Amino acid sequence: MFEVFEHTADVGLRIRAADLNTLFAEAGRALFSLIVENLDAVRPATEVTFHLQGQDLEYLLFDWLNELLYCFETQHLVFSQFKVDVTPTGLAAVARGERFDPARHQPDHEVKAITYHGLRVKQEEHGWLAEVIVDI
Repeated sequence: MFEVFEHTADVGLRIRAADLNTLFAEAGRALFSLIVENLDAVRPATEVTFHLQGQDLEYLLFDWLNELLYCFETQHLVFSQFKVDVTPTGLAAVARGERFDPARHQPDHEVKAITYHGLRVKQEEHGWLAEVIVDI
């Protein structure tokens, strides 16, 4: 589950999940829900694999979202499905989606960057919470 909240000239994402793998997968969906208004219209036609190193969960989340944004900016790929495996040394993930098609995908925000401001990942009593601010 994720929600979007306003933050000055930026937008914040607050993600909650029962486990870390789901938290990172939902963070991917949250990011692309900002980019594409109708995220459910994105078909899982293309698969991209990611391998990231890192032990600090906050920096790992930053790197993960940054990689996804880079794929969008360079290859014009939008993703709607994510399978993420967070390990003590990093993550392995598969993202499924397709090339952005303005005839089918409704653009929402132009996400310029993922920021470190307010970035947090923490375990709570009933699962995990992540917050990240994106520059739009």
